Amino acid sequence: MRCASMSEKSRPDAVQAEMRGRLGIITLDRPKALNALNLDIVEKLEEVLAGWATNPAVDAVVIRSASPRAFCAGGDVRSIGMLPDPSDRRALGRKFFGREYKLNLRIHTLPKPFIALINGVAMGGGLGLSVHGSHRVVSEDLRMAMPETMLGLFPDVGGTWFLNRCPGMLGRYLAMTGLEIGAADALTARLATHHVPKAGFNGLVSALEAAGPLDRHLIDEIIEAHAAVPAAGQLAERLAAIDHLFAGEDLDLVMDGIASAAGEAEWIAQAQSALRRASPTSLRLTWRRMTNGRDQSIEQVLADDFHSAVRVVGEHDFAEGVRAILIDKDGAPRWNPPELASVTKDDIDALLAPLDD
Repeated sequence: MRCASMSEKSRPDAVQAEMRGRLGIITLDRPKALNALNLDIVEKLEEVLAGWATNPAVDAVVIRSASPRAFCAGGDVRSIGMLPDPSDRRALGRKFFGREYKLNLRIHTLPKPFIALINGVAMGGGLGLSVHGSHRVVSEDLRMAMPETMLGLFPDVGGTWFLNRCPGMLGRYLAMTGLEIGAADALTARLATHHVPKAGFNGLVSALEAAGPLDRHLIDEIIEAHAAVPAAGQLAERLAAIDHLFAGEDLDLVMDGIASAAGEAEWIAQAQSALRRASPTSLRLTWRRMTNGRDQSIEQVLADDFHSAVRVVGEHDFAEGVRAILIDKDGAPRWNPPELASVTKDDIDALLAPLDD
């Protein structure tokens, strides 16, 4: 969940960058905030990766966490959402999201292997730091999600791009419901590439460090040598049903179908419950992004993320979602409009419109 304080300064060593052999290693070390992203961290990561992208001494990059609880709990929205003036929220959002999405693009286009070692909580902006890379190695305690519809936002950080590359309609299911998945399900969703037990992360880094010159083939071999089969997940056996429930272009028909099927299986009822708790405006916006953005380039997806995020943070539902989930923590947001039927096409068009400047 996105929860950091934008104004909070990180410890100087919250981002540690070092070279070992031909390997550049980034360690996130902000344990009290579950490595949540603020401007300091985003700017430091961009600086490090920009230098390593062209450094001939660096063959590959690893990003990992020093915290046993989390890889990264997301980016900052709490300090944006608590500002009472919508124009102030948009201004702060413009600053943070602009830099965060540039970092996402940097990772996506890095001309070298980028290996994310993902343990514990990995949500929202934490996926932006990992899923855009070439290798996404997950541990057995993974808690991965894109829960933005519960906050009055939408799956940003390029979510339209990587969630649309999940098998079938699985990306729509994850984007709309915000439900958590573990290691096996992350592999099924293609958000992860490998499973390595958390106890093996240090050994994997040591093997990469000791290997000398690194290329993708050698990196694949080393990771495979450390990989294991995770405990069974649940998504693989539900793929056909998810495809059936989330197919089509009309969100209202999809919602009706889920409601009709909710009595058939507990997981469908859980999905329906999540959809009922989400912001109706966020659901409409997320559905539009997922259905209309399937063939967009990553550059266009992130540009649209920026336009929409700057607008959305100025809206009622975003501030209310942050209040209910992150500040008061009463879990009872009062959405406006409160029902999906009241959110119009014009409402969503306005959120998607390019910024004037």
